Amino acid sequence: MGDNFHVSTQSHATEVLNPQLIYVDLSFRLIGQTLPIDHGYALYAALTHLQDKLHSLDDLSIQTIPGIPDGNDSLHLNNHSRLRIRLPVDKIPLVYPFAGKSLTIGRHKIHLEIPQMYLLQAVEKLRSRIVVIKGYEEPKGFLAAAQRQLEKLGVQGIASIPTKADGKPERRSIKIKKFTVVGFGLEVTNLNDEDSITLQKYGIGGKQKMGCGVFVPVNEKR
Repeated sequence: MGDNFHVSTQSHATEVLNPQLIYVDLSFRLIGQTLPIDHGYALYAALTHLQDKLHSLDDLSIQTIPGIPDGNDSLHLNNHSRLRIRLPVDKIPLVYPFAGKSLTIGRHKIHLEIPQMYLLQAVEKLRSRIVVIKGYEEPKGFLAAAQRQLEKLGVQGIASIPTKADGKPERRSIKIKKFTVVGFGLEVTNLNDEDSITLQKYGIGGKQKMGCGVFVPVNEKR
């Protein structure tokens, strides 16, 4: 069964081999109170209303916004809550105008302030909150598929699925309209500097504009 690997066109394959392509994280500070815990799709939909070119950008990823769960399917936003968009530097003009705009996500509203820009930093261990690979909803097959996608990127790291307190794999899901998409948390270790930056640039799996397959340093607070 084939893996849904997003770096598939010839142009993107060339980009993977081009270490000179610079990516950054744009980090928008937020004004707001709460968001749904599962807000990846709704956030992407709200942003495309501001910039419809997001639909056609394959080299951009949108991270879900962190907050404090209230135990009732909502997140309380705090001083660490940010909207972070990862993209090549030449695409910044497409999303920088989000500054000063308001988003409605379900019954929740947030306001975006002027963003800060961060260069990607090479670290030995990266994690993604959720990675989804079409056709792989069981841990063993998923992990093998994830390792194959790392190899396609030329990344020589060791992939593992974090476990919960009961020792079971960290299975996660997101809702996209009426559908539920299943994935797993993923950590990749033993990365050299070049591979660490490559994995942060391109990620693995699908739905990267909805918060999936985006890798950040372990224990990073954003």
